[in-house]
Amino acid sequence: MDSSGAAKPEEIAAYQSTEAKQARLQSMLAALLDDPILADVPRKPSLGDVDTLINLELGSAMRVTVVKLDSTSFDVAVLNTATVKDLKLAIRKKITEIEQGQMGHRHISWKHIWENYCLTHQSEKLTDDNSVLSSYGIRNNSKVCFSPHVMSRVHQKHSRRRKHRFFHGLSRKL
Repeated sequence: MDSSGAAKPEEIAAYQSTEAKQARLQSMLAALLDDPILADVPRKPSLGDVDTLINLELGSAMRVTVVKLDSTSFDVAVLNTATVKDLKLAIRKKITEIEQGQMGHRHISWKHIWENYCLTHQSEKLTDDNSVLSSYGIRNNSKVCFSPHVMSRVHQKHSRRRKHRFFHGLSRKL
């Protein structure tokens, strides 16, 4: 720019050239992602997503179908050595991607979901986050389902409100 604040013709041409390259790149990327062969690639893939998809093609990863409570389902890809926690993270990422695509940003309380629901495979609850999926018999193209989960009294923690009420009742004079 010169002292009057006007842009030089070379700067304008460079800006338009860069802008045109960016637009061409975006349209080419959109065309590639619309290809049915690449339908399982997320819109904004991370390096981990691409790595998992490559491992899926090489046979060192598996596709797991997740069935929600309303009987709809979606697929996630995880490594063959994945744990229940890895599966939960993949589910979280996939649902967030689906929700943002349909409704924009929406907050989901995953802590609440995992406290009240668990994943099951052939009626066996996947409750240990550190267990390897293969120990539950989960293989490529297996199905896992969400199911209501009630924690046992031993593992259930009281909320602060209950603690407060409990101790408040002890301090009352009779």
